[in-house]
Amino acid sequence: VSQIIEARTLFQKFGIKVFEKPGFEADDLIATLASKFKDEKELKTVILTGDLDTLQMVEDGKTVVRTFKKGVSETTTYDEKAVFERYGLQPEQLVDYKALVGDQSDNIPGVSGVGEKTATSLLQKYGTLESIYKSLKDNPKIEKKLQGTKNQAEFSRSLVILKRDVPVSI
Repeated sequence: VSQIIEARTLFQKFGIKVFEKPGFEADDLIATLASKFKDEKELKTVILTGDLDTLQMVEDGKTVVRTFKKGVSETTTYDEKAVFERYGLQPEQLVDYKALVGDQSDNIPGVSGVGEKTATSLLQKYGTLESIYKSLKDNPKIEKKLQGTKNQAEFSRSLVILKRDVPVSI
C-alpha cells in the first residue's frame, strides 16, 4: 500500500493522471480507456504493462501492447502479427485460449487436461470456445476430453475477459 501511495505522488509530480475505480482492476480500467479511444482517427493506444492479459485488446493500427522482455530495459511490442507469432491465434481468441488452459498467476482454473497445444489447435480449427463446444460431436476424442467441462470453461472465460465498460469519466 505504501508503494501505491508513493507511486501516486511520483505520478502527480510528473503530471501523469491516475485513474482508479473501487471494485475494478487496473486491467479493466485500461481496457475501458483503450476501447473508449479506439475510434479516434489520429490516436494510437500503446498499453505499457507486464500483464499479458491485455493482449486481448490488440487491434492493428489502433492498440498495441508493449511488455517487458528482460527486466525493464528490454521490451516487446505486440501487434496482431506478434500475437499470432507467439500464440498462433488472433488477439480476440486469447480470452478463449486462457479459458481453456487457465492461468495460475491469476487463479484462472481453465479446463483440466487441456494444455497450450490442444487449446491452440482447437481454436485454430473452430475459432471460438462456443464453436468448440457446439462441435464436440464431430470429434469423439475431443468430446470425451471436454465432456462436462463447458461450465468450467465459461466460468474461466468470465474471469479472463477484461471489462470495457468501467464507469470512469475522462
